[in-house]
Amino acid sequence: MLNINEIKKIIPHRYPMLLIDRVTEMEIEEKQFVRGYKNVSANEAFFQGHYPEEPIMPGVLQVEALAQTGTVAILSMERFKGKTPLFAGINKVRFKGKVVPGDKLDLYCEIIKIKGPIGIGKGIASVDGKTVCEAEILFALQ
Repeated sequence: MLNINEIKKIIPHRYPMLLIDRVTEMEIEEKQFVRGYKNVSANEAFFQGHYPEEPIMPGVLQVEALAQTGTVAILSMERFKGKTPLFAGINKVRFKGKVVPGDKLDLYCEIIKIKGPIGIGKGIASVDGKTVCEAEILFALQ
């Protein structure tokens, strides 16, 4: 649905912090959600230090990938186009598995509440159908 160049037209993130490669499905009218993925490469900069002998994608970057996924949906809404997304909080975070080089990290974020410039998204990241991370993400838009 959206390739990397189209994603970059919507959200402000860039390498090395752009953590979503493609959006495969998005609904911003009724049930507001987005699905996408990140292809996790052995060449990711964070693997140089986390951990060189057994590379694992840091959990905080999994949460960031979920937040960016939700940001695509939010900033695709006409009333929020051009706004700057900010983290306002992260709740109910659980890590349930490792993400390693070669994995396709599937990302899903549903916007469950928006009130003015503040909102909440529920994100789930998975690899091969198994949940590896889930979080409730609070965001603010400037």
